[in-house]
Order: sequence, then C-alpha cells, then structure tokens
Amino acid sequence: MHFDAIIIGGGLGGLTAGATLSRFGKKVLLLEQHYVPGGCATCFKRKSYVMEVGLHEMDGLHDYDTKRQIFDFLEIWDHVEFQQVPELYRIIGYGIDMVVPHGKREYIQALGEAYPEDKRAVKRLVDMMEGTLREIPKLPSGWKALFMLPLFPLLFPNTMRTSRQTIGEWLDKNIKSEALKLIIQGNLAYYGDDPYQLSLLYFSLAQSSYIGGGGHFIKGGSQQLSNYLARVIEQGGGQVLLGKKVSHILIEHGRACGVQFVDTFNRSDGSTTVYAPYIIANAAPALIKDMLPPPQAEMLGKKINELKEACSLISVYIGFNKNLREWGIQNYSTFLYGDAIQSLKDVALANKSEDWENKPIVFVDYSQIDAGLCDKDHSVGVICAVDYLEFWQDLSPSEYQDKKDRVAKIFFKRLEKAFPGITQYIDHYEVGTARTIQSYTLNPKGTPYGYAQTLSQSGDKRLSAKSPIDHLYFASAWSLPGGGFTGAIIGGFLTGLEVHRRLQHTVQTRCIEDKRVVSLIERRAIAHDTFELVIERPKNFDYRPGQYVILTINNPKYTELDMPYRALSIVSHPDEPHLRFAMRASASSFKKSCLAMHPGEKCTVYGPMGSFGIQHTGRSIAFLIGGIGITPIIPMLKDLRQNGFRKEVYLFYSNRDQERAAYHAYLQQLDAQWHPFTYRPIYTSTEKRINRDTLSTLGDLCLYDFYVVGTSNFVKSMTKMLMDHRVPSDQIFYDDFG
Repeated sequence: MHFDAIIIGGGLGGLTAGATLSRFGKKVLLLEQHYVPGGCATCFKRKSYVMEVGLHEMDGLHDYDTKRQIFDFLEIWDHVEFQQVPELYRIIGYGIDMVVPHGKREYIQALGEAYPEDKRAVKRLVDMMEGTLREIPKLPSGWKALFMLPLFPLLFPNTMRTSRQTIGEWLDKNIKSEALKLIIQGNLAYYGDDPYQLSLLYFSLAQSSYIGGGGHFIKGGSQQLSNYLARVIEQGGGQVLLGKKVSHILIEHGRACGVQFVDTFNRSDGSTTVYAPYIIANAAPALIKDMLPPPQAEMLGKKINELKEACSLISVYIGFNKNLREWGIQNYSTFLYGDAIQSLKDVALANKSEDWENKPIVFVDYSQIDAGLCDKDHSVGVICAVDYLEFWQDLSPSEYQDKKDRVAKIFFKRLEKAFPGITQYIDHYEVGTARTIQSYTLNPKGTPYGYAQTLSQSGDKRLSAKSPIDHLYFASAWSLPGGGFTGAIIGGFLTGLEVHRRLQHTVQTRCIEDKRVVSLIERRAIAHDTFELVIERPKNFDYRPGQYVILTINNPKYTELDMPYRALSIVSHPDEPHLRFAMRASASSFKKSCLAMHPGEKCTVYGPMGSFGIQHTGRSIAFLIGGIGITPIIPMLKDLRQNGFRKEVYLFYSNRDQERAAYHAYLQQLDAQWHPFTYRPIYTSTEKRINRDTLSTLGDLCLYDFYVVGTSNFVKSMTKMLMDHRVPSDQIFYDDFG
C-alpha cells in the first residue's frame, strides 16, 4: 500500500476528509482533476479583482454549530479569517423592500412588527428550526436508532415535524401573508429551486444557523480555506496532486484497494496506479460509478440511479471601479424578485424558466465587509440566480458567449433599477453558467449542490457516506448531510473520522514524483516592461504551436490580491528543449513573483491546453495581433516556415511604440529571410490603429484566414471590422487562451 487513503476530488468534502485523516497521522493522497484545489470553494483573478467562485456567505459559527469543533480540531481559526456579514439579507419585490436581520430575537421582532398577524407563526417556525438544529447532533444511529425509534416523537419532536414536510407546505399552512412567505424563503436559491420540493428539515438546519449565527465570508475568498486544508494534508506527510484525473477504481476481493489516474491535460504522460486500503470519493457518485468494474458499478447504480440532481447556478462576477459602500450601497446581499412573482407558488416557475427578466436574483456586494478581494477604492460583486445545464447545451462557442452577454445585460438592467447609477462603475464582468460549473467540477447537470434536498433525499434518507462497495466512502455535497459549504465540511470530517477509526495501521508513504514540477532556467527582458521566462520542459510534454499552459509558482514571494498562477501561451516551438513564456510586467503579485524568481526556483506546468493553431485551409494567412498577444504566434510562424508554407503570410502587430513590440528584431529578421512572410508593425502613438486601410495591401480580404489575438476589446474591434467587410466568420480564428 502506498497511502492510508486515496481521495478522489479536491472539493471541500475531500479536502476536509484528507485534513482530518492527516491530523490523526494518516498519509493521504488527494487527486484533483483541476489545477486548483477547492471545487466550488475557489477564486480566480481578472484584472485587479479576485473573484470569489462560490461563497456568498457561510452559515453559523455560533456556539452550537458543529463546524466550530471541526475548525478547532483542524486549527482553521489560526489560519483562515472569517468576516461576519451585517445582516441576513434584503429582499425587494412584490411590493416588499425589507432588510431581514440575523439574530433569533431580532429576526422574530422584525418580521413580527412588519406582519403582526403572523408574529406567533414566525416564532413557532424559528423555534422549530432551532430545535431541529440542536436535536440533529443527538440523533442515535445503528441499533440504538432502531431501539429508540418509538421514542423519537417525544425525544426529537422538531426533527420529526420538519422531516415530513417541505418549507412551502409549512408556509402555506401557517403563514397568512403571501409577502411574508416570500421573505422567509427569500434566500431559497442557496438551497434549491422549489419551496414545495425543498425539505423543511434541510431548510431548518441551514436557515436556523444563518439566523442564529449570521453569515460569514472568508477574507481573501474561499480559496484561502481550500489552500489551507491542502497544506494540512501535505504537512502531515500526504500529497495533493492537482491536474490528475482518476480513470479507474481498483477492486480486489470485493474491496476498493487503489486507483489508476492520468494527467488531466497531458494525456501522453500515461497512467499511474496507486494503492491504499481506503478510497474516499469526493467526486459525484455517478462519476464514481463509471470508474468501477461492472459488478461494483451495478451495485452503486442501484443506490443512485433514481436520485435527482439539484439545480445549478448562473453567476455574473463583477469588478467595480468604485467602492460601492462609500457610493451608497448599504446591504451585503439583496434578493430581487421579478414582477411575475405574485405568490410563493410562482417562485419555482420563475426559477425554472429562462425568463431572465423575472427570475429571482441576488446581488452580493463584498465591499460591505473587509473581504480582501480588491483594494479599498474598488469593489467586487456577483449577481446569481438558479440555472440549468439544458439552458446552455448544444450552443456553439459564439452562441454561448452571445447568450451569456445577453443575460448579463438583462441582469445589469435589473441591478440598475434597484440601484440607479451603479452600472456606470462596472469595470469588468464574467459570466459562469451551469455549463461552466460542469466543465470545472465535472458534476452532472453542473450542480454545485449534489442531489436535491427533497423529502426523499434529505436527512437519514440521503446517500450514506458508506458506499455499497467495501472500503469505498463518500465525502461531498452528494452524500450525508450534503449541500453547501457547511454540508461538505461536516460530511468530509465525519467520513475522515470513520476511515480513521477503521484503519488498523499507518503505511510507509511513497510519494509520487510530479514530473510537471520544473525549475526556472533564465529570465530576460525582451521589450519595454516585457520579460521572458525560460523553464525546464517537463518529461513527456508534447504540444502544438498555439497552445498554452497554466504556470503556477510553487513558492511565490508575493500573494496579495492575486493567485499564484496564470494561463500563458507557449512562445517556444515544440522542437526546442525548453519552454518559454513572455508577459508584460505589472504591479500584480504574480508578475512581481515572476520577476523575483531566481534560476533553480520551482514552478509547476499544467498543460498543454487549447486548440488554437493553423487550420490549413489552403488560403493565405493574416495575423492581427495586439501587444503581448504575439506569444502564441511566434511558434506558429516557425512551424509554417518549417513545413514549407507557400501562401502569403502577413503579420500586423499593434503596439504603442517599437520599444513595447516583443520579438520585434526576430520578426524583422524573419521578414528578411522568409519570402512569403511580411511583417507590418503598427505603433499607435504615431499612427492609426489597425483598420481597413492598414489591410489594403491584402486586396480581397475574403481570400485570407485571419488569426486575431489581443485584449477582448482588440479582438471585438478587429472582428467587427472584418465582418463589416464581409469576411466569413469561419475564416476568423481566435486564441482560446485561458
């Protein structure tokens, strides 16, 4: 055996299970197919903004919150900072504009004063939800549960009541005001899409924890928590391998005993087999089923085939060039209900439709707290709503992008209506859909919530952490207790405890060599404020001109407001012994860390990625390039020359001035030596930007394939110019970089 346990997937459930085992001295191997750990508990960088992928707020952290004990055990408090948000939420719609406070007494008082005829019902609901939250940890299991079952209504009255109805059913039976019903389940999208399907038991556990302890955000983003848990595993002698995808779970004598995995991006690297007495699946059970041999796959299928997935989410991540709190926004999260919602029964219909004008949305303004996602003069926010994978399937790349932009503009219009003037401060935005979540997590239907928390799939009816296959366990939102950051953390911790209890002894770990970890060879200036990194080429690293990688600095010297990785196009040609990357210098922590690296320091290469490259249609070629977008073009030009390309090749290369033109001397030399090639630099400080007149030497533009690389604005303007002159869209190619 190589490890005590192997964990498939690096979401919060898997990370927590691994960290728990590591705290007990067990040696863990965690394999995550993405190049960052965390699943939906991750962040990404755009311009000067750190965008939080999944966390709006984490419930609880009150005295009777189970997470407090977990955080104590894992020493999370010492390494991760939590910021409490100022209120539960604000809700606007159906004639409502109300700020709902957290705190049991404050919650009951605020709702009771606004709706006095329902004040007693509100108190009953809050007491019942809090009672459920307090009872759940005391529930017996196994033979004790069978023995005590007749006493459950007496010993656990709140749990029994909440486990038998949905939140929608309870509200219709007990609350008179339709507006109050909408307020009470205002943050429904944090749990599901339909109040008449959502288990009151699950709603009670989460909502009572929000009311009693408030919501909390992780300063710097949820990536801070994911990174810390990964470090706990490694400091405990285990190993976290990112960019590694498990293909098979090995079974011997009916027991799970190991896995076979491949590199997610570099399939030429072959497969690796490792063994452990226990396997913990953080990935979706349906994916795990596909990794098992037929007999075990059938066993698991009987457990999961009829289970229904929860909804997904669409998120519009926004960077504002203004501090919204200073500008006038007063609330952390604001739920906006469209005009089509006139009763509780309309909520599910609106959530499940593509009527983006009326679908309930939430706007989260992270500037209301010290979120650590941008500087004090800017803000990061997100607009979020229920989404489904079928809304985005079967769309071409251009159709997909157009639809995302169209939905974002509808959401911005609604945001502007609630907060007049706010959209003028939007500096950058990016849209993530159900299709995005599926792409990065592989979750069926792109759901971040696992199986839907319906009456038949919540509480003791949820998928157990123990699978039907011996020595294979689950730890994720898909299994008990399931859903959200809290569910994943608690589920991971309990699974880690159970596997620890069953492990008889600790193995001597043999860590796996990560061939993607390489050293910096040289750093050199290639233009004004532009530098090139030369690094070792990983073993078995085959790539095509035009592709890119994710380059991670293993020990960055600067980390403030940044991620330690970037997507970088490969400048070197595949026949070169080393890899080369070029970038503009900036004040970002990543760029500063690159400039501070010395030869011999380590970085990790995830790749190759992308499908950008020469299409060989038989037409002549024109490259329209802006700034550092030249990087993927350098190896493509070399490849064209080596392969004897005979048609005309033009390079129109736009920079502010010659000093900023990377590889200018090389391109001049290529122009002089390679007859089909013409190099045309454009310096915007002294001449017009690339336009139709610039391209006049080409003659009929429709005789060319155009390759366009640069900033998004550059690409959009070049595309518009070409299409205005009737260049067919299938003759315009873009770098799929990043």
